[in-house]
Amino acid sequence: MIHRIAETTSTNDLAHGAQYGHGDVIWAERQTAGRGQRGHTWTSPEGVNLLFSVVLCPTFLPAGEQFGLSQAVALALADTFAAFGIDTRIKWTNDIYAGDCKLTGILIEHRLAGDRLARTVVGVGINVNQKAFDPALPNPTSMALEAGRTFDREEVLGRFHAALMRRYAALEAGERAALAAEYRRRMYRLDEPQAFRLPDGSRFTGIVRGVRSTGALLVEHPDGAVRDYLFREIEFAVKKSSSELGMPK
Repeated sequence: MIHRIAETTSTNDLAHGAQYGHGDVIWAERQTAGRGQRGHTWTSPEGVNLLFSVVLCPTFLPAGEQFGLSQAVALALADTFAAFGIDTRIKWTNDIYAGDCKLTGILIEHRLAGDRLARTVVGVGINVNQKAFDPALPNPTSMALEAGRTFDREEVLGRFHAALMRRYAALEAGERAALAAEYRRRMYRLDEPQAFRLPDGSRFTGIVRGVRSTGALLVEHPDGAVRDYLFREIEFAVKKSSSELGMPK
């Protein structure tokens, strides 16, 4: 069921409430304390985009395999945009890009019961019909900018919910290898040079080679070594094009 509300602090906060069950969607027009990854905030003008959270109860999934759920969510978003004629890629860990611009952000929060997932809240912000952005944002885009037309937000949300339920069912049915393979094929900058930034501020140019089942990003360094990086251990550095990276494929 889709629960549409005018305002809340964060749809993720609300979605943790016991009154919401598996598959429920909390959609808010305004968030006063919306959250993104890496402690960032998520803001949006009212009435043009989608800010919502989906409640899932993946009790079949061991905590150590939670990245499979992230893959299902990201693929469902890519499916949704494809249905509207927009080609997208999944930027590790949980952003959806159209070209080199950010279209969607995802924040997934889990609660555990022993060594298994008990409840998951999937927070999603989709730039749907916004056409002007804060110039401080590095690379935003929207469905409207990509497609050259506006969209019915309720239709977009409905398409995503259906796509998510399909991808979730595949995960529950044990089709994890197929999901992982498709996730890899849709990764942003896969097998291409990319600038990265490390927590100490240093930068290097590497090549994305995929992800492990744990969610660790596989990056090939200039010396040919492939190293694993977990969330917060590495960050994509925004660049204008691959030609300025100085590293051949």
